[in-house]
Amino acid sequence: MTTKQILVIDDDEDIQDVARVALEVVGGWEVITASSGSEGLSLAVTEQPDAILLDVMMPDLDGIATLKQLKANPTTQPIPVILLTAKVQSSDRDRFAQLDIIAIIAKPFKTMLLADQVAEILSW
Repeated sequence: MTTKQILVIDDDEDIQDVARVALEVVGGWEVITASSGSEGLSLAVTEQPDAILLDVMMPDLDGIATLKQLKANPTTQPIPVILLTAKVQSSDRDRFAQLDIIAIIAKPFKTMLLADQVAEILSW
């Protein structure tokens, strides 16, 4: 069985590092990271990860714009996307519910539970 690969797109390096440790150590998955939406789009095409954790609030190309481009590209369209966001008000959740995502994980997340959350969401 091949190891699952997850792409974490977040402009905060601390979040990238915490997510990497949680997903690699607890989940046993390979993690690649991107610091911007445009870098994430490029990696999604070249690496074809099994899933993407995507921050909503990023400078330049934010998470929503990144998601729209991922879903518009036939190469990256089938990759499941989980939003990582501190925006968890009901109005935000309603807006996110209209998007082609499979789940939302609220920030700050519990580091040691992140891999379990992702595994449950993706049925891994």
